[in-house]
Amino acid sequence: MSRRAIALTTERRYWRAGFKYIAGVDEAGCGSLAGPVVAAAVILPVEGGIKGAVDSKLLTPARREEIADAVREQALAIGIGAASAREIERLNIRRASGLAMERALKHLRVAPDTVLIDGRPQPCLGDHLAIIKGDRKCHTIACAAIIAKVVRDRLMSRLAKAYPGYGWEHNVGYGTPEHREGIEQLGATPHHRRTFLGVQYALDLDS
Repeated sequence: MSRRAIALTTERRYWRAGFKYIAGVDEAGCGSLAGPVVAAAVILPVEGGIKGAVDSKLLTPARREEIADAVREQALAIGIGAASAREIERLNIRRASGLAMERALKHLRVAPDTVLIDGRPQPCLGDHLAIIKGDRKCHTIACAAIIAKVVRDRLMSRLAKAYPGYGWEHNVGYGTPEHREGIEQLGATPHHRRTFLGVQYALDLDS
């Protein structure tokens, strides 16, 4: 079922004020038990909306791929950044998400005039506007969320081939019964976030 894209309401307010390059930023993988947190930053052309761009969680994997391709074709710039499982453990997930966003912004080939991010403010990003549930309210953030989700899902599918038995090709690192059973039977991999409760519980069973 096709869905109407999120309106460009926020972007138009900035475009009318003279801000040409608006970077929408979001991440994927915050609640996962394994793998990195991946962030994407997207700058669209003025009035360059993407058909079907909505909250990535409302889209099927196939539809996310289609929209991600459209974003890549039309965007003025896309930046990708990540923070590893070890960085998540060292910094905590919130700060690691900010680090991934910071890296994504640094990989943009066009410097943004303003930055819109999903969620709460991230001090490491400097001047920006944080929008709670921004992936449901802001078109450019929704595009970034879709890119981040597609990139991370592809990465976890590749890691699944190197670390079979956890179902990462299906659950992309989230705490499904299949994944938790894999942790209990096989132990944690270098890509697991050992400080996350689901992993720590399984490790405690062996102590």
